[in-house]
Amino acid sequence: MTEDFGRMAYLVLLLVAVGGFLLTELRARPGQTLRQALAWGMIFLGAIAVAGLWGDIKGIVSPQQRVLEGGRIEVPVGNDGHYHLTALLNDVEVSFVVDTGASTIALGPRDAERIGIDPESLAYIGIANTANGQVGTAPVTIRTFDLGDLHDQNVQAVVLQGDLDQSLLGMSYLSGFARVSIEGNVLVLER
Repeated sequence: MTEDFGRMAYLVLLLVAVGGFLLTELRARPGQTLRQALAWGMIFLGAIAVAGLWGDIKGIVSPQQRVLEGGRIEVPVGNDGHYHLTALLNDVEVSFVVDTGASTIALGPRDAERIGIDPESLAYIGIANTANGQVGTAPVTIRTFDLGDLHDQNVQAVVLQGDLDQSLLGMSYLSGFARVSIEGNVLVLER
C-alpha cells in the first residue's frame, strides 16, 4: 500500500512538473513547443510499436529453425556464425548451439536446473576440454527430448560444472540423424 502511494505521488509530481513546463513553453513559443511535443509523441508511439512487433522483428533479424514434414529440420546460421536450435527437454524450452566438436549433449547448470536436474547433487566424475579449459562433467539422462515432431526418450547427456551460458548439442544426438548437412547458410537435419 505504501509503495503504491509512493508511485502515485511520484507520477503526480512528474505530471505537474512536465505540465507546468509545457504550459510555460506554450506561452513563450507555442509553434515550436507543439512541434516538439508532437515529435516526442511520435517517438513514444514508435517505441510502443517496436515493443509490440518485437517478435516479428526478431524473426526477420534472427531467423529461427523450421521443422518440415518427414522429420526435416532447417536451422539458419545465426548472426554470430553458429547454428542455434531450440528443443523441448522434459517439456521445457532449451536453446542449444549445434557443436559438431562436442561428443555429447552438454547442458549448462542453469539449463539443467530448468529441466528438473539439480546440478548441486550430481557426481562430476568426468572431464571435458572446452575453449575455457577443463571442466567437470556429470552424466545425466534427459527423460524427454522433443525437436519438432521428433520425440526421443531417455537421452544421455552431461552437465558441465562451469559457467556455461549456452548448452551444446553434440554428436551423440546429431548421429541419430540419417543426414546432417549444410546447404548454403542452413544446417539441415533429416531422420
